[in-house]
Amino acid sequence: MRQARCLPRLAGFEPSAPRPPGPGKRDWVLLGVLVAIGLLEVAARLDRSWTSASLVVGVALMPTVLWRRSRPLLMISILFGATAAIALARLLTGSDFPALYTAVSLLLLPYSLLRWGAGREVMMGAALMLASASLRLLSERAKVSDVIGGFAVLLSAMALGAAVRYRARARSHEIEQVKMREREQLARDLHDTVAHHVSAIAIRAQAGLATAPTNPEAAVDALRVIATEASRTLTEMRAMVRLLRRDESADLAPNPRIADLERLTQRPAEGPEIHVDISGDLDDLSPSVSAAIYRLAQESITNARRHARHATRIDVGVTADDASVRLRVSDDGDPTHARQPASAGYGLLGMIERAELLGGTCHAGPNPERGWAVTAVLPRKGPAT
Repeated sequence: MRQARCLPRLAGFEPSAPRPPGPGKRDWVLLGVLVAIGLLEVAARLDRSWTSASLVVGVALMPTVLWRRSRPLLMISILFGATAAIALARLLTGSDFPALYTAVSLLLLPYSLLRWGAGREVMMGAALMLASASLRLLSERAKVSDVIGGFAVLLSAMALGAAVRYRARARSHEIEQVKMREREQLARDLHDTVAHHVSAIAIRAQAGLATAPTNPEAAVDALRVIATEASRTLTEMRAMVRLLRRDESADLAPNPRIADLERLTQRPAEGPEIHVDISGDLDDLSPSVSAAIYRLAQESITNARRHARHATRIDVGVTADDASVRLRVSDDGDPTHARQPASAGYGLLGMIERAELLGGTCHAGPNPERGWAVTAVLPRKGPAT
């Protein structure tokens, strides 16, 4: 019971949906179609004339669909304010004022209010819609069944907007979780590579201190500074990575590299064969880029094994030039339109995130003839500083 009383207060602090789009080309096309249909309706209905107030008011309210996402409460206020005014005029004068059937398209506004509006806007807009709809039904002396049907249609549009909003929020949350997990994995990779170099610096500095008696005093001071700074950097970086891992136990096994891609050729009891082809100079490749290439290939092979129907072969190709490293993983599965597009997979989202963090790109899509391919291009030295 206490939680139920808190719901209105919580809803009042609900923020607007992020990045509501403004009027676009499709909105203007929609407006043009609605106006054209309204004019056709007036021309087809014998009880309406070209000077009818229904036409004037209906056409005047249709532009509200343009700003239904960016200004949902204002558009709701205009629409239902006009509806309330018409209903009040009907009650006072007793005149008939049938609305255009095309006006049903304006249910996009209640939908947009729940889809894009802030909590306070939703509460204010819902109260206005309830009052306006009640006044209109009262002015029309509608039957109980008509009243129930009218409110059912209005609430259905609002419920649909709330459902789409919740779904978009849930997907956004899942995408952020994928990105966070990939960042944590990348943090571990960077720790294992950068820490290796920093540790080497510390060891060399300590060795220099051990042999310093035969060298000038300036070298001793320089080596002492190097040892202090290297140890401090290593300690701070380890503390940062522990925070990124959220107290999860660290996997201390060495990270795989491009040279370890041959591990992935081990064929399970069932499944396609995996062939790896590596070419180009990989000697001075950044360790973080080398680890990322392995991870991208591993994820691509896993996806191919799961989703490529009737695939018998998976080809993994790595080529390197002076500026970048290119990875291509392709399978010979059946050409099918049932396979989910690349943008829908959370695994691919993580792969794209990893590639972008290292200054590269990653794309996936169907091959021209059959099967699926993942292509990633990463700079040799990692992200530019």
